[in-house]
Amino acid sequence: MAKAYWVATYRSIKNPDAMAAYAKLSRPAIEAAGGRVLARGNPAAAFELGLMERVVLIEFDSVEAAKAAYASPAYQAAHDVLGDGAERDIRIVEAA
Repeated sequence: MAKAYWVATYRSIKNPDAMAAYAKLSRPAIEAAGGRVLARGNPAAAFELGLMERVVLIEFDSVEAAKAAYASPAYQAAHDVLGDGAERDIRIVEAA
């Protein structure tokens, strides 16, 4: 079974307090679901149409595990705390 990666890019953070509250809840929820945070922060470089926006890269054992983590009650509680405090794009990509 191929590993999968949850890639989140943040276009803007509108509410830093909501983001901080989300961070306290989301990482333990993701780790409890088997996720491993590999990278987080602003890019060291961006090319072509790349944007210098916050990126979070999380590894899972499978696409199914990544989807289950997102749908889990613990992660959804964190998601609710964030609310509209950030504009972001989350994708799950299967390893080649």
